[in-house]
Formats: sequence, C-alpha cells, structure tokens
Amino acid sequence: MTFGEKLKQLRKANDLTQEDLADKIYVTRTAISKWETGNGFPSIDSLKLISNFFHVGIDDLISDSDVETKRLLDEKKARLMYLIAIGFLVVSVAFTLLAYFLVQPYFTVGGAIAAVLYIVFGLLSKPRYKRASAKKIIVPYVISRIVVLLFVIGLMIFTVITLK
Repeated sequence: MTFGEKLKQLRKANDLTQEDLADKIYVTRTAISKWETGNGFPSIDSLKLISNFFHVGIDDLISDSDVETKRLLDEKKARLMYLIAIGFLVVSVAFTLLAYFLVQPYFTVGGAIAAVLYIVFGLLSKPRYKRASAKKIIVPYVISRIVVLLFVIGLMIFTVITLK
C-alpha cells in the first residue's frame, strides 16, 4: 500500500475530509489531494504532523515504494531544472553573439541575466537526495558551473570592448 492510499484510509477512518485534514496539519487541500493520488509527497515536517495526528509511526506511513516515488519525483524535477539551465545557457550565448554581430552592446545585459539564471538552475539540477549525498564533490560541481559563467561573461566583455 502506498503512502497516498494509507493517508486516504486513515483520513476516511477518522471521518475527515481533505479540507479538515489540511486544516489540522497546516497545509492546503490540494496538497492532501496530491499526496493521496501519488502526485506529490509531503515534507518531513508534514510527515511528522500526520504521524502525530493519527498516532502512527512515520515508518508505518511510508513504505519502500513511497521512498522510490519520492526519488523519481526529485529526479523528474532535477531533469526539468537541467533543461531550463541549458536553455538559459543557449540564450546567454545567443544574446552575446547578437551583441557582437549586430554591434548592439545592450544585448549583453540579456546575456548576463541569462548567464546568472543558468547558474541558479544549474545548481538546482541535481536531485535533492544526490545533493545531500554528494557534499564531498559539491565543490567541483559548483566550480564547473562558475567556469561556464566566467566563460560567458568573458565573451560578453570581449564583445563590449570590441564594439567600442
């Protein structure tokens, strides 16, 4: 039985609506709905509140399949962040090239903004569970993102200097 099925069973056994349970554990009704349908997973704080409210252990609420579901959701979100990061990198390079070939230094502003957003989304592109377990190798990961940012900024500076 999944976490969502267990939550729904506990909620119904206590004659609660999703709205009632949401009020009791300080979340929205849509959060309860997502959890029950398997489209989301609660934070550890919410799990603690649910556990205390229904007087069951957290281990009883989650099973191995729930942990796997959470991991898959994290990986899906991380892939999306990675694609967004790559998109911002492409936009940054495109703005820089436009500034150079069209002799319009104003395009470098868009390139700089896109480069910063690349770094932000690039750092979010690692799933949460891997971020926690990869603290030893986080420095090279961050350095690689900064190197790409410096390359793009260098290209922008070169473009602005060349246009003057």
